[in-house]
Amino acid sequence: MAATVDVMNTEVLSREGTQLTIQVTVDISGSMLQAEEKILDACNEVGCLATEETLQRFDADGSPIVMGDVKWTAKRFDNKTYQTPFGPVLIKRYMYQTSRGGKTYCPLDSAARIIRSATPRFAQIVSNKYAHLNAPSVCRDLEANHRRAIAHSYLQNVADEVASIAAAKEESWHYATPKLDEAIETISLSLDGAMLLMKDDGWREAMVGSLSLYDTEGERRHSIYIGAAPEYGKERFFKRFEQEIAHVKKLYPKAHYLGVADGAKDNWSFLEKHTKTQILDFFHATEYLAKVADAAYPAKTGKPERQQWLKARCHQLKHEPGAAGELLAEMKRLSRRKRLSKATRENLDAAITYFENQLSRMDYAANIEASLPIGSGVTEAACKTLIKQRFCCSGMRWKEKGLKAVLSLRALVQTGGRWEQFWKKIDQYGAQAVYG
Repeated sequence: MAATVDVMNTEVLSREGTQLTIQVTVDISGSMLQAEEKILDACNEVGCLATEETLQRFDADGSPIVMGDVKWTAKRFDNKTYQTPFGPVLIKRYMYQTSRGGKTYCPLDSAARIIRSATPRFAQIVSNKYAHLNAPSVCRDLEANHRRAIAHSYLQNVADEVASIAAAKEESWHYATPKLDEAIETISLSLDGAMLLMKDDGWREAMVGSLSLYDTEGERRHSIYIGAAPEYGKERFFKRFEQEIAHVKKLYPKAHYLGVADGAKDNWSFLEKHTKTQILDFFHATEYLAKVADAAYPAKTGKPERQQWLKARCHQLKHEPGAAGELLAEMKRLSRRKRLSKATRENLDAAITYFENQLSRMDYAANIEASLPIGSGVTEAACKTLIKQRFCCSGMRWKEKGLKAVLSLRALVQTGGRWEQFWKKIDQYGAQAVYG
């Protein structure tokens, strides 16, 4: 039972079961741009009319409903405006209540998977855009490109609701890893942190983890991303990461598991439990070599020599067996030089300590020979795309709730195939699955 939507020049000609025949009249006069705008308006009118008809399919017929041991009875009709990709649609729907009174129940909302008065497709569009853009930008995009004007607060409420479902079902909803045509030989586990500004706690570290699947030629075929808001101890992040690792190990029990990270101690204590071998991120190692170059050629006019030295040592470290030990010995010889500035000596000492601590994880030539990764570039990139691009814009400060919501959405969107699987699960289990 529906209220009439104002859809000029659009009407339903026939209804045969679930098949609608809709007639629309479009004025295509004026410039091409003007005609396109009128076509878009007409398409939105058709969409609203078809959605109005579709929503009615999911309403109850007024008969009593029994859920568990509780009987619910239709008490009244209620007019409700639903937000759709095409525009608002006003529907007259049944509302149910028990004999004890109290809260009401709307069968239409449950059956149609409504989220905060948004149809599932509109909730999907809004939350996807909000994963990439801030609320004002999403609203401008919807109005400029889709002729859909909505309030900032409504957009955030819908996106927060979607994110709450994602967060609540992280442990119970498992997402399938895509079936790959290529044989997977290596799985790289990597983790890193990115600093962002919290409203109440100042700068804190959010964590990003990745599981990357490589074929026999060393080509990356798929990556899974995990993001976690700042927390003391990182327990929630590690637990979530371990769930993903366990899932992948069931799929690929014979793969070679490799840990890749920078020099942070807690990274290795985690990765050593889950991987057979570990490798220090090559590019972190070269950052230390860049500082050592100043000790090799400290003169102000020595820039060309420093560049040449750095290029040669990076090539050596990457391709020659035992290179890390040889470079460490060279650094120690350089440290015996007396005429080094304080800053140069401090950088040299830091590089020596770093190489000493990480020497067992710097056999890059062996990894290259075996077509294994030598860098955590996938995770470094994820820190930028998952965290920095969305959370570190000028003037941004985050509350924990808002940060967790957007981060949940971004992790789903950026892991290939998961966003689609997430919405299939909502379609299957319901938008209220977060409460069940």
